[in-house]
Amino acid sequence: MIEDPDSRYPECSKSIHESERNNQSLSGSKADLQHRREVFGSNLIPPKPPKTFLTLVWEALQDVTLIILEVAAVVSLGLSFYKPADDPSDVAHLDEEEGHYQWIEGLAILISVIVVVIVTAFNDYTKERQFRGLQSRIEGEHKFAVIRGSEVKQVPISEIVCGDICQIKYGDLLPADGILLQSNDLKVDESSLTGESDHVKKGESFDPMVLSGTHVMEGSGKMLVTAVGVNSQAGIIFTLLGAAVDKQEKEIKQMKKGEEDATLPASGNSHGANHARPDDNHVPAPASDKPPAETSHKKEKSVLQAKLTKLAIQIGYAGSTIAVLTVIILVINFCVHTFVIEQKPWKATYINNLVKHLIIGVTVLVVAVPEGLPLAVTLSLAYSVKKMMKDNNLVRHLDACETMGNATAICSDKTGTLTTNRMTVVQSYICEKLCKVTPNYRDIPQEVAETMVEGISVNAAFTSRIMPSQDPTGPPMQVGNKTECALLGFVLGLGQSYEAVRERHPEESFTRVYTFNSVRKSMSTVIPFRGGYRLYTKGASEIVLKKCAFIYGHEGRLEKFTRDMQERLVRQVIEPMACDGLRTISVAYRDFVPGKAEINQVHIDQEPNWDDEDNIVNNLTCLCVVGIEDPVRPE
Repeated sequence: MIEDPDSRYPECSKSIHESERNNQSLSGSKADLQHRREVFGSNLIPPKPPKTFLTLVWEALQDVTLIILEVAAVVSLGLSFYKPADDPSDVAHLDEEEGHYQWIEGLAILISVIVVVIVTAFNDYTKERQFRGLQSRIEGEHKFAVIRGSEVKQVPISEIVCGDICQIKYGDLLPADGILLQSNDLKVDESSLTGESDHVKKGESFDPMVLSGTHVMEGSGKMLVTAVGVNSQAGIIFTLLGAAVDKQEKEIKQMKKGEEDATLPASGNSHGANHARPDDNHVPAPASDKPPAETSHKKEKSVLQAKLTKLAIQIGYAGSTIAVLTVIILVINFCVHTFVIEQKPWKATYINNLVKHLIIGVTVLVVAVPEGLPLAVTLSLAYSVKKMMKDNNLVRHLDACETMGNATAICSDKTGTLTTNRMTVVQSYICEKLCKVTPNYRDIPQEVAETMVEGISVNAAFTSRIMPSQDPTGPPMQVGNKTECALLGFVLGLGQSYEAVRERHPEESFTRVYTFNSVRKSMSTVIPFRGGYRLYTKGASEIVLKKCAFIYGHEGRLEKFTRDMQERLVRQVIEPMACDGLRTISVAYRDFVPGKAEINQVHIDQEPNWDDEDNIVNNLTCLCVVGIEDPVRPE
């Protein structure tokens, strides 16, 4: 009988998890980390090499307006050095002094083109370097929770190595491949790899593999890193994409070279012709893929650039038409006057007259092209970029200034953009007492206070923590979900330790976790309690309060939470908090006991059906309502 490899995953996860709990995991020393990095590679995917300055110069030269100017300048310069033989009988020859300065027009056009190209390329090159530096700094600041030496550390993603145990939670973009050691209602979005938008449920006993580049949409857990960098799924895909682009470019070049050779076997026998047909059917495939590849790398033009390009093309057509008509009229006039009216015979020196008429036509074309327009636009945009730099606004491409100038509305994220993303509990409603400062722990009834502290400490992702600031004068550092960090900070403000509560109730002891999502708008955790179970819930006040049937009133007295009381609480507490710009969170609980049940408890004879979430998370007892503030940035 052949053993299914997937059946070994649960045992593998269990044994690894037990060794981690018993301190039998890898040491995590510098030498150990370096050894793992050398053997399994680092968690870095080599970026695409930046464009060279010459490449940017070449791209700048592709502008239609500049191409027209280049052609006009070259033709003008070439004809300006043409010296026809003197004809004493020709009175229409050019003035000698005027002929000496004909080259100035063409040279001026070339100089303007060179200035435009160099300014554009230099700005693009400078901004590309600045953005790459900014991107590397952002990536360096992006950290992940890793357990090393039985301690949770915030480690830069690039320093994660195979063998690390990472804590994953809702909203994380997984930085490496791994196998789950422990999970709570974990669901992952794998659409970046599979294209399927449905969330995939993960667990230690089924489908325990989690892959880099996927998003955690619900739940939390721990994973053992098994592949990093180019060896991870995301790294393999990026490597294949890069190789595919190079291979496609080679195939296109070979196809172009082979087009002439493809016609040679046509005179061969029928057997050879039959072999040629599959190739004919196969060759157009890269050709059909070529336009998308070119359009994907093509730089999009702004509104102004598109209008200028259209104007330049129209001016080019009009100038070319007028120049051709001018040459034709001058040649016809010369021929009629010379050969019809004066009836002179043909002479070789008449070629000089025709060339002079051609020079006049080129002059008309050069004058019609506005060589100063791209120069003026480029210099003005470059000046705008330098001015924006003083306000710490980095602009990668010059045309972005003009594009932003056309913006009529700007939609901005609030949290972390307009605000500091440092949540803090500033108001609380406990036992019918509204406090606009952190209350004294001793002023809260003991049973309510202990239950509330335990509910906040346990019913929050263990990846959310309050850590000491690296700056002694700075505030404590919030790690993880900022809303949960605000609640944990509220616990610390009461003089209690959430870490001590978590040590009494480790994640492995949880019976069930209903993680936060956009549908629930709440999070619930079930833990063992006095032979039964206790359910803690926290979430948006308007959601949690509707599921509450009891509330602690004055002096910690348990009361029924009637509809009128709910409306009064919303009107007198929640709405004023919302008017002050606060986010309101309610904390509640429910007990499932095997023996005699109190009025707010549920008697059970066997373990409840935890899948029946609607009945489990219902008839709750409200502990408190808190108002959380996210301060606006001072600037």
